[in-house]
Amino acid sequence: MYSTLNFSTFDDSNLSALTSVDPHRLQEQTHRSVKISIIIVLGVMITLGNIAVLLVITSSVAGWSKNSRYFLLSLTAADSAFGLLVMPLNLWVSLLKDYTEGPDAFCHVVAFCNATVYSTCMYTLATISLERYIAVFYPLQYSSLMTRKRTLLLIAFAWCFPPFLLLPISFPVGIIEVHFSTASLVCNPSYSTNVGYTLSLTCLIFFPCSIIMTHANLRVWCAAKRQRLKLSKYTCARRSRHNVASRVLVPVMAAYYACWTPCMAAMIYNAVSGSSVPEWLEFVVVWLPTSNGFLNCIFYFWINRSFRRKFHLVLQRMLLTLCPKLADTLGCCNPSNTDFVLGITDNNNSVHERSSSVSSTCTLLSLA
Repeated sequence: MYSTLNFSTFDDSNLSALTSVDPHRLQEQTHRSVKISIIIVLGVMITLGNIAVLLVITSSVAGWSKNSRYFLLSLTAADSAFGLLVMPLNLWVSLLKDYTEGPDAFCHVVAFCNATVYSTCMYTLATISLERYIAVFYPLQYSSLMTRKRTLLLIAFAWCFPPFLLLPISFPVGIIEVHFSTASLVCNPSYSTNVGYTLSLTCLIFFPCSIIMTHANLRVWCAAKRQRLKLSKYTCARRSRHNVASRVLVPVMAAYYACWTPCMAAMIYNAVSGSSVPEWLEFVVVWLPTSNGFLNCIFYFWINRSFRRKFHLVLQRMLLTLCPKLADTLGCCNPSNTDFVLGITDNNNSVHERSSSVSSTCTLLSLA
């Protein structure tokens, strides 16, 4: 009788414990699992995409100058940092940090790394647009204006200036507070704690980069459009030449503003109003800029035919080296023969291909 009473009491206590679980807590855990899955998938896509890019641009690509490769390597490194640095650090914090704890020194360091990578990516995109602008409008002076030293200085500025601006975020007792956001699963600065510093960051990072990119790409697009109208008078030219400017420049700018503007708008809103946006909206706007790291692989690289040819050649070489039998089964040809054929094709289509590359769009005006 006594044991039966004990079992009955135990069952009742378990039932009351199960029914007393906070539904809000269960929903929060479910949302958290979904968010972590999205972050992991996005990180894998960015990492794999940029690894493929690195395999190609570490060697020469037809139609791309050395300066172009330097800038694109810098962009690839910045985009890779999203998947190799930003995402692992924030996932580590979200999995291990006790949400009841206040801000700590590690969260400040993570927030500093996040902001630095984001800012470096924007500055790198701006330098690429600037290099494209010089290549188009000053083709004869390009070699004297964009020397190797100046190219490396621009890249160094894009990587060194953001950490200098964002250094106060890394200090636990600094000019701005940092908190771990359960909505976005990142260590975020509390922008409302220092409105002046927040607005200064937007004025020194987002707006200058946006102005440079918009002005440079709009001028290049207009110049290419005028050239296309001239060429349209000739039937053969109209058939053989496609609208490279619209195919490359428009998606680049659309992706940039679609990915970065919501994040900056939420940042300014938080600084001015002191309020945060709804949970899922905050998650989207905070992680949306990282998707630009994957879209850059498409718009700056995969659209270009020379890049795709070189990527296929690299895959053939890897397959022939690692698994010769499988390569023979798939009918992969000798890399040396492929190099020879690609060299002839690239020489015959050099002007056509260079118009597709980032820094060689000056050929859009070569027949003006």
